[in-house]
Amino acid sequence: MTFTDTHCHLADPKLADPKLADPKLADTLPAVLAEAQAVGVARFIVPATSPKDWQAVAQLERPSENIHIALGIHPWFSDGIDETAFQQLETELIQHPQAWVGEIGLDFYGKEQTQAQRDTQTDVFIRQLILAQNLNRRVIIHNLKATAAIAAAVKTAGFTRGGIVHAFSGSVEEARILVKLGFKIGIGSLLLNPNAKKVRTTLQALNDTDFVLETDSPFMLGQETNTPANIRHIAEIAAELRDIPLAQLAEITEKNVDSLLHTSP
Repeated sequence: MTFTDTHCHLADPKLADPKLADPKLADTLPAVLAEAQAVGVARFIVPATSPKDWQAVAQLERPSENIHIALGIHPWFSDGIDETAFQQLETELIQHPQAWVGEIGLDFYGKEQTQAQRDTQTDVFIRQLILAQNLNRRVIIHNLKATAAIAAAVKTAGFTRGGIVHAFSGSVEEARILVKLGFKIGIGSLLLNPNAKKVRTTLQALNDTDFVLETDSPFMLGQETNTPANIRHIAEIAAELRDIPLAQLAEITEKNVDSLLHTSP
């Protein structure tokens, strides 16, 4: 019985830098991976967030060891992105032909956002969707309070390659919109919060083919450092919510990841 963490920031200093890592994690990335593998987490997808971490993420790519990567510009880092950055991203993706495009998307959380800021995010998002379409790559999408805008951007870009909408926190209806556009729904560390009712309801409503598991390590757990090993607990909760054995839940989600990694977009 094995699992995949479809969204873990293994290049983040909290996991990768011995000087900054959580002391409880034995301060090395190999220890983090070994801890995960000990509970059945055998495969990892590692997204980037900005040009500053593309090289660090790219250095982790080892498909033969089940470490896959995505390179992209997170909506938080859309300001100041110029043509040079898009050209650099295309170059990096060509040099890494198995890499996805991510973490990209839209984050419309917060009333203090201006329309100009949202427009910038949307422009950067669409450019990356077009690039992913042209290079035949999957994408990893960050979506916060922006499902309608993401659906519109996907259609504007003519993007049909699919991927994952990660750390999903929306409604059943929003999830179904995204599934119809070809995306799997990333079910993650929100399940560890018993008060996160919406994601639990959504998980129960999804078809078997519609979701994958993730942690968003090292984030999502407040002051505690999240790690890929938590996939096991997330899977146990998901299996209970769907009223199926854990082994069946593992089989379902691994088949869904396989459909993304091992079939043509």
